[in-house]
Amino acid sequence: MRIMGSGRSLKGKKRLAPADSGRKSSQPGSGKRAKASRPLLWENLTWEEIGALASSGAELALLPVGATEQHGPHLGTGVDTVCAMELAHAVSAETGAPVLPVLPYGCSLGHSRRWPGTIALQPHTLTDTVVQIFEWAHNFGFRRMILINGHVTNFAPLRCALEIIRSRFDDAMVAVRNVAEISPRVREEFYADAEDWHANAAEAALILARAPRLARPEKLASSDDPDRTQGLIFSHPVNRTSTNGVTGAPSRASREQGERLFSWMVEDLAAQVRTAMLENPPLPNSWFAPL
Repeated sequence: MRIMGSGRSLKGKKRLAPADSGRKSSQPGSGKRAKASRPLLWENLTWEEIGALASSGAELALLPVGATEQHGPHLGTGVDTVCAMELAHAVSAETGAPVLPVLPYGCSLGHSRRWPGTIALQPHTLTDTVVQIFEWAHNFGFRRMILINGHVTNFAPLRCALEIIRSRFDDAMVAVRNVAEISPRVREEFYADAEDWHANAAEAALILARAPRLARPEKLASSDDPDRTQGLIFSHPVNRTSTNGVTGAPSRASREQGERLFSWMVEDLAAQVRTAMLENPPLPNSWFAPL
């Protein structure tokens, strides 16, 4: 991810506490839910409560998708999963959208078997899994879903899942949001120290701020590895672009930078979720109906 080097201050901003696992207190009305103090976690709800959500107008669910893969000598293998989950939980607390349990495995084939720890799914496995999750959620009235993607190369399988879902469910609305590209200011931070970033300043800062148990601070200073992909035509696996599984400068990371970046991510994605709760297609034409 990116360096938090914009110089913008956290002064006057409220720090977001790590996501809780509690239930939301208010009930939905017209599909737009009021801000909750805690995230609304699917696994904590009973079948009656999930049914009540759908019957009261809540149609949108969040699905965080992560990965289990090496993140250099300074970060744990759960970085992508934790980032997607923490973001989903915080956005749920802001918007009232329920969060499905996080998927902790992704399409991490590019990380190779050079470094221990990576456990990767084939792209079609991830695609099929997401389609089936949507099918079940749709059955209970959730026809809108935002996939919060914590791993870059999950995007293609998730986009394929989106295409399949739209072709099977005429009323479905699905979006994919990559954690590093939620908004221009978020993207700038992630890409500040490397175009082909991985386990870099932004990711390290987020982990220091949100999940310090995954960080090895004593190794930050010695974990930098430059981006070697400039000017290349082909997309090469990490074993051929990095000496230690890192691309970027995690030595520049700080908890304060991570707190600022996370607050931007939550603010910007929560605004998109609120819009998505009320959005309708520009035209009413059915996918299945020919002219």
